[in-house]
Amino acid sequence: MAPSSPPQTPPSAVVIVLLLLFSTALLCESRLSLDYYSKTCPSFTKIMQDTITNKQITSPTTAAGTLRLFFHDCLPNGCDGSILISSTAFNKAERDADINLSLPGDPFDLIVRAKTALELACPNTVSCSDILAVATRDLVTMLGGPYYNVYLGRKDSRVSSASSLEGKLPKPTMSMSQLINLFSSSGFTVQEMVALSGAHTIGFSHCKEFSSNISNDTHYNPRFAQALKQACSGYPNNPTLSVFNDIMTPNKFDNLYYQNLPKGLGLLESDHGLYGDPRTKPFVELYARDQNKFFQDFAKAMQKLSVYGIKTGRRGEIRHRCDAVN
Repeated sequence: MAPSSPPQTPPSAVVIVLLLLFSTALLCESRLSLDYYSKTCPSFTKIMQDTITNKQITSPTTAAGTLRLFFHDCLPNGCDGSILISSTAFNKAERDADINLSLPGDPFDLIVRAKTALELACPNTVSCSDILAVATRDLVTMLGGPYYNVYLGRKDSRVSSASSLEGKLPKPTMSMSQLINLFSSSGFTVQEMVALSGAHTIGFSHCKEFSSNISNDTHYNPRFAQALKQACSGYPNNPTLSVFNDIMTPNKFDNLYYQNLPKGLGLLESDHGLYGDPRTKPFVELYARDQNKFFQDFAKAMQKLSVYGIKTGRRGEIRHRCDAVN
């Protein structure tokens, strides 16, 4: 009698097992945590807090600039630190795309300082994308805004291309439908978009972004429009001229941005659009009267944005320097 051969596993079962192993590996790789660096870099939190505090005290516009840098990194291709990479002779990086040329230098400097300190304490451990996510949250909180959890363990992107940003970042000239579509294509609701727009409660915009609208846009308060014309009169010769987004409390994270809009004190065309469109107006009115609700929704939306499109495991790397791939 011939010896019985071992039972054959059907090919379909092999495929299922392999798929299960692969999905488990992906799950492990993508598992972020609040205490990701507790063992590998115990001084992470202290180094971040010290660096952020020193930078914000010496350059008070750092907070608003970092919040904007974070948006410009995350919205187009996910929170992967690709905005931090410098261009080379062979590649025009995201930071040199036209829409990013007005990003201020202070937030880039902050990330470099934090990365340098962290590399000394725990080499090759902390990603640039994690540094940017934590710095943004801590600076929002420093200016009186809400605290929210930042899950850690992101990896940095190995690519950064200016051409990949086309149509993926909001522009002040976009219609409300275009803005809603842009955010919804990244999985954000209309209400989340309005909550995230509250980032305009701090920071400033350059005159070139709104000057052409001052005379044509009837939503401006007339006295405010006159003041803006005077403030921006020299902008063709001095493109750095800018005005605070929230003229009432420009250095405080609060809900006055929303209170300004019904009074015609919004700066950008997109700001006026939020109050003028029936899809977004109810949320503007809600946040104008209830700062706690705004803070709650802003925190939730920021936490969601901070894990949007992240890279984990072998899909990214921990850069030695934030402005160059390894």
